[in-house]
Amino acid sequence: MATQFNSAEWRKIRETLDRDRARYGLPEREYGSVLLASFNIRKLGSARSRSPETWQFLAEVCRSFDLMAVQEIMDDLSGLRRLMSLLGPEFSLIVSDQTGVFPGEPGVGERLGFIYRWSVVERMEVVTDISYDRTKVLDTIAHDYAEFSSALEPYASKLKAYEEGRSRRKPRLKLPMFLTFIRQPFCVSFRIAGHPGTQPYQFMAVNAHLYFGQYISDRRQEFDALMEWIIGRVKADHRAYYPNFILLGDLNLDFDAPTTDRDRIERHLKSFNNASGEEVNVYLPFLDAHPKRTKPFRTNARLSETFDQICLFSRDARLPTFEDNGSMGRDPRGPDYGVFEFVNLFSEALLQAPFESLERSDRADFIARFEHKVSDHMPLWMRLTLP
Repeated sequence: MATQFNSAEWRKIRETLDRDRARYGLPEREYGSVLLASFNIRKLGSARSRSPETWQFLAEVCRSFDLMAVQEIMDDLSGLRRLMSLLGPEFSLIVSDQTGVFPGEPGVGERLGFIYRWSVVERMEVVTDISYDRTKVLDTIAHDYAEFSSALEPYASKLKAYEEGRSRRKPRLKLPMFLTFIRQPFCVSFRIAGHPGTQPYQFMAVNAHLYFGQYISDRRQEFDALMEWIIGRVKADHRAYYPNFILLGDLNLDFDAPTTDRDRIERHLKSFNNASGEEVNVYLPFLDAHPKRTKPFRTNARLSETFDQICLFSRDARLPTFEDNGSMGRDPRGPDYGVFEFVNLFSEALLQAPFESLERSDRADFIARFEHKVSDHMPLWMRLTLP
């Protein structure tokens, strides 16, 4: 079994990071800007599950941001409480109940949370999950009844065999259409004040960990459903609590072959932009290569996928759009975006080589040392210029 980093190794990592944080994409806080982030911290549960040095490292990451969406928080909150104690009184927390499993039944459920610096980010009244109501679900089944029947009949037979002990494995079901989320996205209202005399940014922050599963079609159905829900809320109801939404999370957006996937995803997202009308801008910066890079960021530890995303749905002309992507990072106050590539930090600190230069077998062995105790995802962030 792979061993966690020891104290001496963590000291090398700390020294390497301190010499050049920007090299690895960990942003500095700048006056006149706010930093938003998303981090899937793998199975963030028991306080005893990670070493003291690992907790210190995770706290250092979270401390760099003003608002961070966190995914994969387990039902046991002791680890999250330990993280918050290391962050100190400058930070606040709001976390959902467990989602993804029915109470008392087997399965892996998780919570979704936001960590925020209360001196910069103010939490407002509205806190909710996002779901499709019963009428919508029933209408979907009724309109596509034949397709659902075809899928459910063999599933029901296999499920019965499993429940009677004639099969060891619970069957999987490939749904023909979207019905409901595997884990309900978590939605919280926030406000960020700017310079005196300016209107604050006001937005609903959506924290989502969408379906990975066995079928690509299931992933895309969940992604489409969430996009349509947010756009519908922003577009159709001008009385919405806040007119802007920011989606942060692990969307499991399959993006491993940029030359083909990017065009497909971009066309797909432009359809949402067109559907939303001119008054609502839909912007996913991580689909494009940053002006200072030759290829898009990767957010998983293997540097092969951009599962995690930050997306703006805005009416506010002060927020960036696709047209601003080419000028990202010109002003230290933003707008800008990036990924804290701690995989390269670990590799250069301990192996004196970038991760991608390692042999394939060496990469797998190295990742095994931290993917469970730090994470198999890296945090991504967006900097906004304050009003």
